[in-house]
Amino acid sequence: MEERTTTFESTILSLLENKRFSSLKDVFITMNPSDIAAVFEELPEEPLPLLFRLLPKELAAETFAEMESDHQELLIKGFSDFELKEVIGELYTDDAVALVEEMPASVVKRILNQADPEKRRMINEILKYPEDSAGSIMTTEYVDLRPTMTASEAITHIRRTGVDKETIDNCYVTDKSRILIGTLSIRTLILADGESAIADLMEPHVIYVSTMEDQESVANMFAKYNFTALPVVDAENRLVGIVTVDDAMDVIVAEATEDIEKMAAITPTEHPYLKTPVVEIWKSRIPWLLLLMISATFTGMIITHFEDALATYVILTAYIPMLMDTGGNSGSQSSVTVVRSLSLNELEFGDIFQVVWIEARVAILCGVTLAVVNFAKLLLIDQVGVSVALAVCLTLIVTVFVAKLVGCTLPLIAKRVGLDPAVCASPFITTIVDALSLLIYFRIATAILGI
Repeated sequence: MEERTTTFESTILSLLENKRFSSLKDVFITMNPSDIAAVFEELPEEPLPLLFRLLPKELAAETFAEMESDHQELLIKGFSDFELKEVIGELYTDDAVALVEEMPASVVKRILNQADPEKRRMINEILKYPEDSAGSIMTTEYVDLRPTMTASEAITHIRRTGVDKETIDNCYVTDKSRILIGTLSIRTLILADGESAIADLMEPHVIYVSTMEDQESVANMFAKYNFTALPVVDAENRLVGIVTVDDAMDVIVAEATEDIEKMAAITPTEHPYLKTPVVEIWKSRIPWLLLLMISATFTGMIITHFEDALATYVILTAYIPMLMDTGGNSGSQSSVTVVRSLSLNELEFGDIFQVVWIEARVAILCGVTLAVVNFAKLLLIDQVGVSVALAVCLTLIVTVFVAKLVGCTLPLIAKRVGLDPAVCASPFITTIVDALSLLIYFRIATAILGI
């Protein structure tokens, strides 16, 4: 894909240099809007407004919706009021809302001024919903049918109104009060007898979400039910919009990215890495590093407390990093697995005892395996005494056991008390396990070596 994009770039720049604008237009109309946007992202900024004007109106709007916000802002500043009005008019409502949310206030004012009254009303309506809710990612452009229509009347209605809708794959049946009473696929409609009533053809058992439903839960429903669109209703069960699969995919990507950043002790950012200012990256990382640095002082206090033991058996110091790293890695494995299962709604707090039982058995198997290999290594390669090797390997077994129990329970407890389980993943678990592994190590060493 990267090679293909590079080829398009060189072709477009060559045609532009030779002012072969008709050839450029011919190239663009053979491309997908996402591919055009990707090429535009790699081109110099100066020719972008000219190249964008070569696109047919509908293709231009679709390409604009796929572009990054900084390039969208660049184009908007170069648009005349007429051009901006055309682009906004062609955008689906959810794309227009996303644009408004990304732009600075001065640009937003110009966008809303050029939007027609109905589009402006729909944008403002969606902007009222809380961030990360189903209402904030839905579109109000859907096909609704009445139960009294015949199949022929419904098809005529779709032909007349469907051209401006984001999808017509699924149509929604509502009564006079806009209450959702059924759903109907376009396939069922086309294959039905023309005189069949919509009330007889529709599926009355509709799966829907409310406007206040969390967007991550909505996105998970697409994976569970294989939907391409999901209806959104208000508190009175009136249909107000739909969420489409492309928006659900955006949510899944955003939520996964956010979880990964939190698990790495980084405050989530909305900007791509290469376009994020250094100061913003610093701000997202330094609070967590400071917190973890301060929490790590506990390990230093533990080592200081057992300073006499270390002075007697200096060799014990050599195995502290291995024990701490193994414990941290073991805890991280369990926590990542549990956090992922929580995000997929595969686990809940009530499963904690089952999770502990599974992880306890895994911990014993992992701990014993590591201890056996390490015991042989200590005797054959490091050539330490049997008592020291026994202390290290027993510590390894107990540390892995404790680390996996901490790693699997902490995210579940965090979810129970209303915290983000991802925040309790690797960094915090590693810090906790580091302190516990040292305590376990010195207690076992003291007992076995008599120090």
